Amino acid sequence: MRIPVIDIAPFASPDPADRLRVARQWDEAFSTIGFATIAGHGIPESLMADVHAVAHEFFARPETEKMALHGPPGLGYEGFQEAKLAQSKGAGAAPADLVEALMIQGPEWDRRGEMPPGAPANLWPAVPARFRSTIDAYVAEAFALGQTLMRISALALGLEEGFFGPYYDRMMHNLRLAHYPDQAEPPLPGQFRNGQHTDFTGFTILRQDSAPGGLQVLSPDGDWIDVPPIAGTLVINSGDLLQRWTNDRWRSNLHRVKNPDRALTGSTARLSIVMFTGPNPDAAVECLPTCAGPDNPPRYGPVKAFDYLMMKIAETFA
Repeated sequence: MRIPVIDIAPFASPDPADRLRVARQWDEAFSTIGFATIAGHGIPESLMADVHAVAHEFFARPETEKMALHGPPGLGYEGFQEAKLAQSKGAGAAPADLVEALMIQGPEWDRRGEMPPGAPANLWPAVPARFRSTIDAYVAEAFALGQTLMRISALALGLEEGFFGPYYDRMMHNLRLAHYPDQAEPPLPGQFRNGQHTDFTGFTILRQDSAPGGLQVLSPDGDWIDVPPIAGTLVINSGDLLQRWTNDRWRSNLHRVKNPDRALTGSTARLSIVMFTGPNPDAAVECLPTCAGPDNPPRYGPVKAFDYLMMKIAETFA
């Protein structure tokens, strides 16, 4: 099985048939594997290259400088082997992930006061000097893409195109810059760059590079399949809240980041640009009207989006 590739550019067409064709491909992808590679997304390649460059510059800084930005789980610098993503799926005491990261929370959370009282603001690196302006530019583009993906989703689920608008006008969004260093020492048994997990909220927007040791997704047959990087594209996957919202019609699928082959020589360092999106923090997520019926009752009770996110983050860093 392969990850489907969908050109979403025709969704901007005035022709309803073009828009519906994209929506049907969307529904098929997330009903089967829970992942899609998208072309025609509209984010300039030059901007993504700039984000990649400033992230590499940050992770190359001294450890003491990076640790000065260490924040609570889900915010600021996350030290190497600090996260244990497999724990978020009830895996018990999972091995630590072979990754370091920097998390930037969505600015709408700050402006609208949606974060818990006393929660710290973003922790921005001073070096490189262009870091914040570059990240802000990318987040604005990815935020707009996230809104487009929800319009596609509404049509795919048999809803009015603007259905998710009231749920996403203050869309939760967190940018995670993930750096997977070279592995000088062999990983422990069962240890990965990221352990197997699902994402927690809505769609994840991923820009991956072509370095060894990349993303894998669990197929319906139980095999781990690679998600190959394709120039000019992004990888999208659906998270737990979308699976709950669609009453299991769409899959929040297990995935992991594998280790590079030990026989490789030279650099195997990898960098991923990950944008997590989700409904407004105070949105109540419950079964959609088109995803239940007399023979398919709702499987999940309502849950507040922000509460669910915080619960999963706490499990990850327990």
